[in-house]
Amino acid sequence: MEGTEVRKLAALEDKHWWYAERRHLLRQMLKGRTPGKALDIGAAGGGNTRVLRDLGWQASPLEYGPEGAEVCRDRGLPVMRADATLLPLADASLDLVSAFDVLEHLEDDDACVREVRRVLKPGGTFLVAVPADPKLWSAHDDAVDHVRRYTRRTLTDVLEREGMHLVSMTSWNVLLRPVVMVRRKKSTGSDLEDMHPVVNAGLKAIVTAERFLPVKKLPGVSLFAEVRRTV
Repeated sequence: MEGTEVRKLAALEDKHWWYAERRHLLRQMLKGRTPGKALDIGAAGGGNTRVLRDLGWQASPLEYGPEGAEVCRDRGLPVMRADATLLPLADASLDLVSAFDVLEHLEDDDACVREVRRVLKPGGTFLVAVPADPKLWSAHDDAVDHVRRYTRRTLTDVLEREGMHLVSMTSWNVLLRPVVMVRRKKSTGSDLEDMHPVVNAGLKAIVTAERFLPVKKLPGVSLFAEVRRTV
């Protein structure tokens, strides 16, 4: 992702409905787990890293680009700069790795999953979020340097063929998918933008409703997966 897009993301993530709800989902995915050592790949503004730390995890952010690393440092996070396909960590040294909106940027997503498996302890967890459905491809994906959007099958394939066990996969942003489809057809660039507080609150209310509705198996805008290293 270009530096300007990283800066825009960091400026938005504390209040924007999209990032606020995703932080809630991360908290829910970690509910009841004993904290340990964690790595947040593609940390950008560090919002997810801060969630991990608030829950007691010894979490480190990792960023590839200079802009993302600088944003993390500006927010007091001891960021590592490295390639997600060449993690500078020892074998079996982590209990948890998170990578939200990372795999879709990598030409070799297999290499990233191999590295995650290598640094996880047996029984360790990999939490993943990716953009879903190639039919939603638009100028937004080009602007933020996506290589692909995933289906359930293609995401399952890349996660499981590297020797990991898929625990769960759910759709997210299902209710707003029709709106996103229309918007993306008219898109000329990145969707990362500030919005009126009333609009932001309205969209947050809609996506929050998904917590209580049986929609997680329907087509959405994103996919979330939990993967475990078994051996």
